[in-house]
Order: sequence, then structure tokens, then C-alpha cells
Amino acid sequence: MFRTIADFLTAWKTESDSTLKVFGELTDKSLEQRVTPTGRSLGVLAWHITTSLTEMINHAGLPVEVTSGETPASVAVIAAVYARDAKAIATAVEAGWKDSQLGDDIPMYGEQWKKGFVLSCVIAHQCHHRGQMTVLMRQAGLKVPGVYGPAYEEWAAFEAAPQA
Repeated sequence: MFRTIADFLTAWKTESDSTLKVFGELTDKSLEQRVTPTGRSLGVLAWHITTSLTEMINHAGLPVEVTSGETPASVAVIAAVYARDAKAIATAVEAGWKDSQLGDDIPMYGEQWKKGFVLSCVIAHQCHHRGQMTVLMRQAGLKVPGVYGPAYEEWAAFEAAPQA
């Protein structure tokens, strides 16, 4: 749970940049990649990450325009909307909440959440789905960028063998 807006904004910058880094390796064709015929596609996961940002923050009472609609067929569109909405969230949080309010309870999805916990969940939710995306990216033959350290393919840049 975040206790300061500044800490959230620092983490948010890192995490939103990481999401855009992952989106940057996608291709329009790869958006159809699925694990199973009924599972979410890579495109649906990317769009879900994008649309859930504004939905969660708006649900928490901050005034952001909620992004919705069908999954675009273009990585460029998804990434552009994500970048716009990630910036809008940072602006809304900075303008709308104060550090002293992050311990306040608000209704979220039938429960009471602390505002600081909402901010943690916005980040954790996208990290969860980014992880799912990396599996689909490997299946689609795409490069998986390192986010919290080098990806398997990036070990060569360190002149080291990938860890088993």
C-alpha cells in the first residue's frame, strides 16, 4: 500500500514505462496469439491492461475519462491509448489525492479499500497481466524484454549464459 503520492508516482513511471516496453515488442499479427482457443489473446490482454487503468481510478473517485470499447487491431493504437491514460492517471492522482488521504477507506468492488491500496492494485493488476503476456509473446516468437532484470535472451548482452 502506498503511503505517499510521490512514492506512487515514482513506481507508476517505472511500471508504465515497463508496460510500454512490453507493448513495444508486439506486432499487429501477434495480437491474435492465444494459449487456448477460448483464452484471452495477447491483444485482449494488452487492451484489458489499458482499459482497466482508467476504470479502476475512476471507480476510486478520481475524475478520469474511462477508456472502453473493442480491442483495437493495432499495437500502435493500444500503446498510444495506454500512454495517454497512464499520464492521465498520474495527473489525476497527483491533483486529486493527498498523502494524508491514502489511508482513507473507499468502496471498491463490494469491499472497502484504502486509497493507497487502490494505487498498489492498479500497479499489481497490470504486472499480473504483463506476466501473462510474456508467455504468449514467447509462443508468438516475439522478443520478451527484461522488466525486473534481464530476460532469457538478454543474458548474451552481459556476455553470460542464461540462468537455468
